[in-house]
Amino acid sequence: MLAEPRQLQFIPERLTRRMKLLFSILLLAVVSAAQTDPNATAVPVDQQNANKARALLDQAIEALGGNAYLNIEDMTQEGRSYSFHHGEPSGAGGLFWRFYRFPDKERIELTKKRDVVYVYRGDEGFEITYKGVRYDEPKTVTDFVRRRNYSLEWVLRKWLHEPGMALFYDGASVAAQKDTQQVTLVNNRNESVTLYLDTTTHLPVKKSFSWRDPTDKERNIEEDIYDNYRPVEGVMTPYSVTHFYNGDMSGQRFLNAIHYNTGLSDSLFNVSVTYDPTKPAPRK
Repeated sequence: MLAEPRQLQFIPERLTRRMKLLFSILLLAVVSAAQTDPNATAVPVDQQNANKARALLDQAIEALGGNAYLNIEDMTQEGRSYSFHHGEPSGAGGLFWRFYRFPDKERIELTKKRDVVYVYRGDEGFEITYKGVRYDEPKTVTDFVRRRNYSLEWVLRKWLHEPGMALFYDGASVAAQKDTQQVTLVNNRNESVTLYLDTTTHLPVKKSFSWRDPTDKERNIEEDIYDNYRPVEGVMTPYSVTHFYNGDMSGQRFLNAIHYNTGLSDSLFNVSVTYDPTKPAPRK
């Protein structure tokens, strides 16, 4: 019995739907086989993204000096630093001398007489003045340790070797008026930092990280801009570093001189507390 004209007009549509369904099933089977076949050469998209991020980080390390950068044991810096409040200068700036031994020993000497000194060793901080040696303010130490843990040296020389590290290529971006490639690193403590790498030189242009204040629960963003790179003993060194806090410029540091691997003495960092400012001075 012949089909009615109204029924005949639906036959091609039914066949098309069936063909589409069969094609979809076949495509899924092929994809599934490719994913389970150990000899398949296809790379998952997320792995391709991670490989791209790693390649850019390797280029950045090489641009910074390669092995010369990775093998820095200590550094000595001289320069001038400036502080800002809500983006406005607060003071005329001051001289500083910085002594750093990787990974967690640092000494900063201030004033022309170099008679105000801060020493940080691990998670401890000390202030040295004419009164003697005391523990530095807890908040100051906490802020210092946080910035050290997110420092460029730690990210490129420690984070990358930690298990569970996740890398993400975020694409092209603009930072400090330069074309950059953006890469984000997330460690197994769920801490993340984003680096902006110069598209031409591959050198780090900007670093950004955020943290949540345990008191007010607000999230804060800290950023560093690296500029005026110069080669020093095989290491490309930024002679200008500008720090931003929640979008406002909060500090600048300009170097006059820097030296690497001079063999800093342990005595620079081995200090002991001699007085407690919260206790009254003993009577004479």
